[in-house]
Amino acid sequence: MQERSRFGIYLNAQEKRVVRINSPYWIPEGPDWIYLTPEVNATLLQIRAMATEKNLVPDANEITWGTIPLKD
Repeated sequence: MQERSRFGIYLNAQEKRVVRINSPYWIPEGPDWIYLTPEVNATLLQIRAMATEKNLVPDANEITWGTIPLKD
């Protein structure tokens, strides 16, 4: 399944929120969403560390979990 390769954690750097994608229901698209890691079970602490290492946000401690949009 091709979508499976797109599963993982995505970061919206402007909104400072991340979403966990582990189904093809909704796949975030760039440029707003940055594919951060394929590890769907990454903790928020790990995610913040990755964002810091990659200089994606000024203060990674502001990153929070977001929700995926509901389809009509």
